[in-house]
Parts: sequence; structure tokens; C-alpha cells
Amino acid sequence: MKHIKYIILLLITLTTYVVSAQVKFEAKVSKKKLGVNERLRIDFEMNKDGDNFVPPSFKDFTIVGGPNTSLMNSYANGVKTYQKTYSYFLAPKKKGKFTIKQATIEIDGEIYKTFPITINVTAAVDKPNGSPDASDIASENIHLVAEVSKSDPYLNEPVTVVYKLYVSTEVGIDGNWREKQTPRYNDFWSQNIEVRGLNIQRGLYKGKEYRYVVLRKTVLYPQKTGKLKIEPLVLDITVEVPTGRANVFGRQIMNKVPKTVTAGSRTINVKVLPEQGKPSDFKGAVGDFQFNVTTSKNQLNATESLQAKIEVSGNGNLKLFELPKLTTPSSLEVYEPEHKENVRTSLSGMQGRISDSYTIVPQYRGKYPVPSISFSYFDLKTETYKRITSDEIIIDVIEGPTAAVANNKDNANTSANKQTVTPSSNTFTFIKTTSNWSSMTSEAFFKSSGFWAMLLLPFLAIPLAIIIRKAKDKRDADVTGNRIRKADRLAKKYLSVAKKNLGQKESFYESLERALHNYLKAKLNIETSDFNKEKIETLLSERNVERSVVTDFISILESCELARYTPITQVTMENDYDKAAKTISLIDKQIR
Repeated sequence: MKHIKYIILLLITLTTYVVSAQVKFEAKVSKKKLGVNERLRIDFEMNKDGDNFVPPSFKDFTIVGGPNTSLMNSYANGVKTYQKTYSYFLAPKKKGKFTIKQATIEIDGEIYKTFPITINVTAAVDKPNGSPDASDIASENIHLVAEVSKSDPYLNEPVTVVYKLYVSTEVGIDGNWREKQTPRYNDFWSQNIEVRGLNIQRGLYKGKEYRYVVLRKTVLYPQKTGKLKIEPLVLDITVEVPTGRANVFGRQIMNKVPKTVTAGSRTINVKVLPEQGKPSDFKGAVGDFQFNVTTSKNQLNATESLQAKIEVSGNGNLKLFELPKLTTPSSLEVYEPEHKENVRTSLSGMQGRISDSYTIVPQYRGKYPVPSISFSYFDLKTETYKRITSDEIIIDVIEGPTAAVANNKDNANTSANKQTVTPSSNTFTFIKTTSNWSSMTSEAFFKSSGFWAMLLLPFLAIPLAIIIRKAKDKRDADVTGNRIRKADRLAKKYLSVAKKNLGQKESFYESLERALHNYLKAKLNIETSDFNKEKIETLLSERNVERSVVTDFISILESCELARYTPITQVTMENDYDKAAKTISLIDKQIR
């Protein structure tokens, strides 16, 4: 009986050893039948650590969480148990039967695969499973809104678009966001209003209190009628979602979730200006204006000049219409006008004044009337056309040739007096004040500056070579400096592949993680099977690497695991690359 007991005990021990030595890699799902509005959890479990884990494509599902990695080590009756799990949370895209294909991993040089799993997705259920994940919470608490002042303006009526980012009090955002898509305003005249500082304000969004910041302000003047589309503003932001756990200091632990938010496109229905009552001289002015025609003086001598100004001031599309033209008798010489604008643009539209200044030079004595000028515009307040007419102006030329001579000359050519004048502040611009002289004879090369320079150059190179040699010897003797440079070269060597893959998320993080693995294998002489965070921390600490550097290295590894299958921006990838290069360099400088 005693021998039988020993035999049974030996068999149990052998059986336990065989079972524990067998490699297992399998996929498990939370359920195989679920509603289209439910979530599915899938775990990829292994009893031995491996490399190059490749999940299935999940093409019929949306990844709403994961991959989350968990490790479990336990000892029972002298037997070590190891389990590593990659977990994903999936949302089905539509109803139907879908197959989640095989995942693969490399363990001890062998490739292991899971079995495919068929999932039946039914219609939506009344009570979907699971609590909302971090991505859902972020979506419910972050809103980018384009507030349009008017959806049905008239042609050339100002419309303001204010972009606000609403953030609920339950979440936070990282200040480093970027515009993924900037709106373009086709068929609009647009002007961005400067936003000075992102001041946090409080307001209501759909009846709920939010914090918000104003990101952009734009004033638009539609230049076409009909339905015009305003393209959306799209932002890439990082949302900080509370996990419900606290750290050792009692502070809330936040989970950072990358999120893309959009204000959505808006459609503006631009109305045609009414035809009823439209003046024949209407030039497209829309707003509320004042109109004036003035002259700098009314009395002068012949060949002297005066200024006649046509000016429109007020609120409206001041930069988008033409001023009426000045008409004068042919005996007055009139030059092309100088156009001036003093217009500022705010959220209420354009305000200010525009003017055309004409220079008039009378040639003959007499009294010359400048006919009245009319200006028409569409008044938005009354939705009617209005006309403003200036008074007639009399220009009295006191001295000069007689009017009879003037009339004969006017009859000969009425249009010869008008010309375009380009003002110049330099009266003598037609006189050439500088010249470029060139010699007619060529200088011989012998005993020239080039000859002496080439003759002395070898003698000057000797002390330069001595200086360079001394600098090299000094550099070679600098042990600390050489070690730092060697560390930097080593970091670049291992991370060269990752740098080439910047911008390609999956390839980048795979090559970055592989670079970290290979570096530690080379420096610490550890195998892939021993590659876990706890052992890395222990080995680096034993080699006198600073605690902060070890923590940074572990955080990079965790970022690689988390980021390979979650949305990541180009800026985040560049930051991870720089952090990895700096950390490898610091480890190589400190390791003993």
C-alpha cells in the first residue's frame, strides 16, 4: 500500500508537470449572441509569454476599447502558473453572422493560432449589456458646435459663425489639440476675427451646464444665392475620462482617450435681393450707409487743382461694391481717382468708410457745375432699397483763359483732357544717377590676388591641419563625451526602423517595441521569455539606472501595447519616438 501511494503521488506530479508545460493560446468571448447595440468582450489568453501578437482584423466590428493587457503569476503546491491576456471591447457594425478570425503569436520560436469564433448579431435589445467605456463617455461629454447667426440671409448680408468647444464638468481635455480639417468658405467672402486667449466660460448645451471655449470667429458675406454649404471644422483632441479610482494621494486617476470631434457641415439658404423697387444704378451695396460728395475748395484759378471726394460710410459690405463715378464738364481736367478704405470687421460685419478722391484741374475761367450723384443700397432693416442723392457743386474758376477759347478747344477734342496720373514722390526719377562701368582691359593672372592666394594656401593649410589633429586627440581623450556620443548613436541605431515608420501607426509601434526588446537583449543579456516589466525594472535598478529613467522606459513599453490598436496622432508618435531615443541614451550612459 505504501508503494502504491508513492506511485500515485509520482503520477500526479508528472501529470501536473506535463499540463503546466503545454502551451495554450486561445480566444474567449463574453457571449456569442448579442444585439447590435451591445458590446462584446474578447480575450486572447496564453499560459506562456510570447512575441509578435497579431489580433484578427475585426472588420465587422468597431474597437471601442483595448487592447488591455493583464498578467497573472501564481504559485500553488510548488507549481508556477502564468497567464497573460489581451482584451478587446467590440461594437458590431450591423446585424448578421460574423466570424472573428484567428489571432497569432510567437512562443519559443513556434507560431500559435486561436480558433475562429462565430458571432450572431441580432436586432437591438432593450437593455444593452455593459457600462459605457471611456470612448463613449468622451463622446457624450465633448461637443464641437458651429453657431451660425442666420441661416437665411440675403445676398451680401453678413453671417457670423462662432465655433465653440463644449466640455462637461465630468471630463477634461488635454490642451494640445490640433485642427485636422479647417473649414473652407466657398462662395463666401470671409474674414476671421482674432480670438485673444481661450477664456473658459460657462453655458448651457441642450439644457445641461457645460464649460466652453471659443475657438474661431468668422464673418461671412454670401456671394451667391441658393443653398451654400459651410464645410465642418474637425479637431483631434485628447479627452481625460475619470476611471473611478484614486492614486495614493487621493487624486482621481484619469484615462486619456484620443478623440476626433467635428462641428458638422452647415447649409445657408441665401435669398435673392428683391427685384421690386431695385434702382437702375444699384451696384450691390447692402447695409446701412451714409453718402457724401465734397470738394476741397470751390474757388480757384485755372491750372490750380482741387480734390473731389465721393465717400460712403456706415455698416455693410463696404469692400464688395463700386462707388458711383464722378461726372464733370469737359473743360475740367479730371484724373483717375485714388481709392481709400478705412474698414474694420467685427462679428457684426464691416464698419467704416470707403472713398474715391478725384484730382480736378480747371483749364479755363468760368463757373462749372458738378452734377449731383446718386447712391443706392438695400437696407436690411426695412428690406427695401434706398437712394441718397448729393447736391450739385459749383466750381468757380476766377482767373484763366476766356471761356470762348475754351469752347473752341472743347469742341475739337472733348476727351483729350482726361488721363491717368501715377503720383511719385521723386521728381527726378527720370535722371539716371548711377552707372556700371566695366574695364576694357583684362588683368593678367600672374601676380594677381588669385595668384598670391593659391600660392599661400598650402602654407595656411599646415597650421589648420595641426589644429584639427589636436582637436581630434582631445576628443578621443574625452571618455565621458565619447560615452555620451556612443549612447546617442546606439539609440539612433535601434530606433532607425521606427523612425522610418513614423506616420504609420501599427508599423511604427511594432518596430518601436521591437527596438526596445532588442536593445535590452543586447545590454542585459536576457531572453524573450524573460522579458516582462518586473524583471526589466529589477535588472535596470541593479545596473544603477535612475528610477525616473526606468519608469520612462516602462511607460514607453505600456504606450506601445496600448497605442498599437487605438487612434494615435502624428504628434503623439513623434513624442513617443523622442522619448524612447532619450531614454535609451540615458540608460546607456548610466548602465554599469
